[in-house]
Amino acid sequence: MTSLCVAMPKGRLFDDAARFFAKLGCSGLAEFAAGRQLMHEEPEAGLRFILVKPSDVPVYVEYGAADLGIVGQDVLRELGRDVYEPLRLGFGRCRLVVAAPTALADDDWARRPTLRVATKYPRLARQHLLARGLSVEIVALAGSVELAPQAGLADLIVDLVESGRTLAANGLREVETVLASEACLIVNRASHKVHLARIAALIEQMGRAAGFAQRPL
Repeated sequence: MTSLCVAMPKGRLFDDAARFFAKLGCSGLAEFAAGRQLMHEEPEAGLRFILVKPSDVPVYVEYGAADLGIVGQDVLRELGRDVYEPLRLGFGRCRLVVAAPTALADDDWARRPTLRVATKYPRLARQHLLARGLSVEIVALAGSVELAPQAGLADLIVDLVESGRTLAANGLREVETVLASEACLIVNRASHKVHLARIAALIEQMGRAAGFAQRPL
């Protein structure tokens, strides 16, 4: 029987995802991440894992290079890929927020004719702020978004936060939440039809491992 392929995200979600699959009997994932190989087999579980950038997980799944994937909802919503999203996994919780310099009052930025907004999430930032009736210029950055207001690059930022300590350390405060996010399971739509029984059983198993019966989206 061919193994189901699971795209695993490098970075902040990987350790939690590896511990999650360890509950399902996949014990070799910690060593997998520590090595140089990008593919790992768990034959007894009938799973094959590939290690990719978080933003590439939905791409691999949509195009069928992976049957399933683990990804943050923030990444999934930003990319807007056509995948089936059956289950939230209960880890990797964070939120995407609009943040402003602490010295900037709400009335000051809300009444500006155009706001310059720095973010790693241009699609979600634009959608959210335009829905608020604001005129925005989006500055897409790959990192150090918190620096943008201090450097005079942007009026506001839209960025991912967990505790909010990094914002505070850089003189920023949360203004509003764009999106609450956590890790979720995504499935290729064709794979879901072809391997329906196996994937349904895996989803049920994963739901139990996460401590709930099942939380379909």
